[in-house]
Amino acid sequence: MRLKNIISPCISICKTDPVTGYCYGCARTNEEKKIWKENDTSDDWKKSNLKDIRKRMSGWQLDTFEESYSHKVKKGISLFKKKSLENIS
Repeated sequence: MRLKNIISPCISICKTDPVTGYCYGCARTNEEKKIWKENDTSDDWKKSNLKDIRKRMSGWQLDTFEESYSHKVKKGISLFKKKSLENIS
C-alpha cells in the first residue's frame, strides 16, 4: 500500500524533441511516460526517474520544470495548465 502518491512529472508541455526523444516539458521518453501510467510501477522507480529527468535538463528548462512541478505537487495543477485555463475564462 502506498502512503503517498508520487506526482507525475508532466507539466503539460507535451512535445517530444525529435533529436533526443525527450519531452520538452518533463524530459521523459515516451516509454517512461507509459511506465508512469502503469499501476504496478514502483515508487522507487518513479523517484529514480525523477532524478534521471532532472539530470537531462539544465538552465532555464530545469528552472521552469522545477517551478511548475513544485506548483503541481502543492496545488494539483502545473503552472502551464493553470495559465491555459485562466486564458479560457
